[in-house]
Amino acid sequence: MENIKETKGDGTKLHVAMFPWLAFGHLVPQLELSMLMVQKGHTVSFISTPRNIDRLLPRLPENLSSAINFVKLPFAGHKKLPVDAEATTDVPFDLVPYLKIAFDGLRVPLTEFLESSKPDWLLQDFASYWLPPIASRLGIKNAYFGPFNSACLGIHKPPGYEEYRTSPEDFLTNPKWVPFKTPAPFQLYEIQNMFEGMMSESTEENIPDMERVAGVMSGCEIIVVRSCNEYEAEWLGLAQDLHRKPVIPVGVLPPKLDRNFKDTDAWLSAKKLLDSRKSKSVVYVTFGTEAKPSQSEFNTIALGLELSGLPFFWVLKTQRGQWDTEPLELPEGFEERTAERGIVWRGWVEQLRTLNHDSIGLIFTHSGWGSMIEAVTFAKPMVMLSFVYDQGYNGRVAEEKKIGRMIPRDDTTGIFTKEDVAKSLRLVMDGEEGKVYRDNVKDMKGVFGDMDTQDRYVDSFLDYLVAHR
Repeated sequence: MENIKETKGDGTKLHVAMFPWLAFGHLVPQLELSMLMVQKGHTVSFISTPRNIDRLLPRLPENLSSAINFVKLPFAGHKKLPVDAEATTDVPFDLVPYLKIAFDGLRVPLTEFLESSKPDWLLQDFASYWLPPIASRLGIKNAYFGPFNSACLGIHKPPGYEEYRTSPEDFLTNPKWVPFKTPAPFQLYEIQNMFEGMMSESTEENIPDMERVAGVMSGCEIIVVRSCNEYEAEWLGLAQDLHRKPVIPVGVLPPKLDRNFKDTDAWLSAKKLLDSRKSKSVVYVTFGTEAKPSQSEFNTIALGLELSGLPFFWVLKTQRGQWDTEPLELPEGFEERTAERGIVWRGWVEQLRTLNHDSIGLIFTHSGWGSMIEAVTFAKPMVMLSFVYDQGYNGRVAEEKKIGRMIPRDDTTGIFTKEDVAKSLRLVMDGEEGKVYRDNVKDMKGVFGDMDTQDRYVDSFLDYLVAHR
């Protein structure tokens, strides 16, 4: 474990420690913010487990991989977890509670690192409910920073409110503390899958998510949000009123194309296929690293793509990890029937370059916040099909803002049809009713993709940290 002794200098430079939850949707935003901070002259210690750090390093430009101090905490795991499981992508959903128990085992080595390095600020995620008292005892300022936008934070119980929602049905309407109209926080099929993990009683080993969030939110000094006022000023203001502490938007941390990127054989092959398509004609299909449809949902997605008649580029992931022994299978004959217009890509792909390609007309996505930011940054309207966590609410907020369309589903079962998929894709791609999505996402790109605007958010955030170190 590497230690840092920070030189304070003129007092304008910081040493910031980052401690994300063990999911790549959480690790990557903290890494992106870390890169921005070191580029502005600050020192960053990025703290996680050995395997997660090793998997993150290839994402970094060479000049930044040595600029960030990567701290590999020894990770004992859990007897119920697969060997080498250090992130949510390594385990099935029913074993994630044991990953949280193993994560709690990082408390001692993390405390030892903080005692020896004494960072100015600690940015932590939702799961480490035990960390704020440790930071306070060591005289280290601490902040919450996770991958969620402010609207998603706002639908969870804030301090001072009794949790009156004791059944999944209670989550289907606006929370009592939200004074303005919002899309429904959850559909029944969404909350039924999440309710037990969010609200279950504490056990001898594991702490439910709501208690973890409450411990972090009540103990942190500021709340840092990956968002901006242009997207959700109302929610940012409400969060500050409810939590009675500063809520600081750090911007959306938009992705940047690596101008020094060396063309790989995989990218050149993908680019050749995309170059053969007309401008803004291709559906880019990708559902991230965490989402896995059921086989029935997977079949419906495929048959809906086929029925749409649109060209598509599908980055196909049929398993969530090596532990997943039930890979998804395409409907029989699907690839043969769609071969002239569809590309099923089974390998790794340069996502930012794919999104930036002129042939891509829209993205068919799970509506994870990071993927939505990427889509908007490259002015690609979205067709959205959510699976887990905050994805459904993200999608409904985006639909309210008319930058994407949710595929219609049965509120109770979540069932959707191939006709629903095909109609939504055609509408957003080139239908007259879909023009509003295409126009609005171009306007929002002027915010998300404006690097000067987004950089000012980061500067304001760092100015706050310096002033309150």
